Amino acid sequence: MSHAYIDQLEPAQFVQGAYAVQNCQVGQTKAGKPFLKMLLVDKTGRTPGRMWNVPEGLPDRLPTDGFVYLEGQTQPYQGEIQIIVQRIEPHEPTDRELVELLPATKFDIDTMFGEVLTLLNSLEHPAIGALRDRYLEDADLMGAFCKAPAAREVHHARIGGLLEHTRSLMLGAEALLPNYPGVSRDLVLFGLFLHDLGKCLELSWNTGFAYTADGELVGHIARGCTILRQKVAACLDPELGDAAIDVPEPILLALEHILLSHHGQPEFGALKLPATPEAVFVSCLDNLDAKMDLVLEAANRKALGHGAPDRQGDFTQRIWALNTRVYRPDPTAPAE
Repeated sequence: MSHAYIDQLEPAQFVQGAYAVQNCQVGQTKAGKPFLKMLLVDKTGRTPGRMWNVPEGLPDRLPTDGFVYLEGQTQPYQGEIQIIVQRIEPHEPTDRELVELLPATKFDIDTMFGEVLTLLNSLEHPAIGALRDRYLEDADLMGAFCKAPAAREVHHARIGGLLEHTRSLMLGAEALLPNYPGVSRDLVLFGLFLHDLGKCLELSWNTGFAYTADGELVGHIARGCTILRQKVAACLDPELGDAAIDVPEPILLALEHILLSHHGQPEFGALKLPATPEAVFVSCLDNLDAKMDLVLEAANRKALGHGAPDRQGDFTQRIWALNTRVYRPDPTAPAE
């Protein structure tokens, strides 16, 4: 049986095959019975999965994040197609399956990285330029930067998602910065390039999207700061000769502050509140891009008419990161 892609699922469709699974956990019904809830993923998207009759011991065998083989039936629910799972087991995907199961950016990786490089090469401050060069010559870090997701399951959770998110932010900043002449362009663009680079070590993506031990114990914000300190030290490497440069402490502190504060509020993971014009700009733009990716994926307007006769409304289930249900229709679209 060929793989049933998530973006092509129809109501009341039998589903059988391998899928990536995210955040698989045991819930409890109002009657006190255990059930499994999860997100099921392939390269075309994500959809909720539920298993109401859970055999004893099954949850202990399933990965929280990984791959499963399942059988089930699709069911429309609150504007989405969810999968009611009847049988599920852990699965070791083949290389061919892996390509089908991991979501990936729809944009060309080389083109996006080229756009990021163009903006980075336009930076004017010599110390920031030297720091840029130390990052770009780190082939392992840049290779991971081009492949890593920006998150495990929230925004830009796809191969190449971190690069896509960073490129979007830098292009957005380039368009908006002329409106704010008191803000340092160099600090903003380089701060945006740096702000999530720690996710290259926080996340793993070779066998599904999950947190590494480094991610669980340190996290991308702290790791981003330690990498920054390493690159600052590398700017004084004697082997650089005349190109060696001492990064001024105020620039280092300004960049570290952007990293520490870009989540905006402590309840969202910020270690400091944004307290410079550049940090406020980065934090607001980062929040905008993350939420727009989240809401557009949830709305999924291109598939709105899919299975329309059996859909149960135009709203998604509540999106926890937005604290609301998303209204999917485009009010400006021609009436069918």
